[in-house]
Amino acid sequence: MAENKYEELWAELKKYLTLQIDYAKLTTVEKLVVLLSAIAMVAVMLILGACVLFYLSFAVVFMLSDAIGSTWGAYLIVSGIFLVLMLVVYALRQKLILDPVSRFLTRLFLHHK
Repeated sequence: MAENKYEELWAELKKYLTLQIDYAKLTTVEKLVVLLSAIAMVAVMLILGACVLFYLSFAVVFMLSDAIGSTWGAYLIVSGIFLVLMLVVYALRQKLILDPVSRFLTRLFLHHK
């Protein structure tokens, strides 16, 4: 009789562990889908943003060339603005890039719904 109880207990334990493994797999897949969709969205937004910035920079160059009378000077001014923006982003990379990414990943993988 006791042996039968142990077999039932063992069968229930195996079923429980199988369910826990399946739950872990599903949770992992769900989190990977969220992560990959976020990466895809950021990539698309970066590409579209680069296109917009490209055309806006040409518009600013043409506007400045009319104002200062020199096309090459306008290109230098716009290039200088981009260089300053790059330096600002580099200086603030922890606050602008690393912290938000780490918060997102921490929320995604460590906090339960």
